[in-house]
Amino acid sequence: MTPAIVRTIQRADPRDIARLGAFGVATVHEAQDRTGLLLPSIRPVYPAARTAGSAVTVLCGAGDNLMLHAALAVVQPGDVLVVATASESTHGMFGELLAESCRALEVAGLVIDAGVRDTAEITALAFPVWSKAVSAQGTTKTFAGSVNLPIVCAGAAVSPGDVVVGDADGVVIVPRASAAEVAAAADRRIEKEARTRERLKAGELGLDIYGLRDVLAARGVTWRD
Repeated sequence: MTPAIVRTIQRADPRDIARLGAFGVATVHEAQDRTGLLLPSIRPVYPAARTAGSAVTVLCGAGDNLMLHAALAVVQPGDVLVVATASESTHGMFGELLAESCRALEVAGLVIDAGVRDTAEITALAFPVWSKAVSAQGTTKTFAGSVNLPIVCAGAAVSPGDVVVGDADGVVIVPRASAAEVAAAADRRIEKEARTRERLKAGELGLDIYGLRDVLAARGVTWRD
């Protein structure tokens, strides 16, 4: 990999970002055929954290946050920083001071496949952060990585400009080119779930609504008194 910082990227339509953010992670994940979900080790720093925005991708060295600082030179309001590391790391690569900088630049959130620190201060700032670890372990600033090139973060491929949706359920990535299509599919899913909810509230069983009695029979399951 040649170290590089790409200044200009295409971003998703803000209307599609807003729609996907309103649906939330679980619905969006289901609407795009259960793809794009980051590993469940990526958790919000505080339960109420919620975000949706275009990805600015960052590749850092393990225990090194140089490229995170560099990324802040190219972000636009509403972007979400998505950070991967060149090798496994749980160092506290993001803390209060970077959160203050992100707030000033109107960054919408951070997703990092490593550690963060100063979680009480980040929570007080109400800056949305998802990470796989909390650690006070400090970092260096020497690794030449990349900004706005494709990365793999917590098991998911992320390209610059993809839509990032985060909430209490985790984080899901929607490719920029399919954002409108996934939002439409999520709309349909919400409508279908509303109908199903009413049937369940009326006392119907999921076994009957979803046709699962036939599935049980096909697998040789018998009913006994």
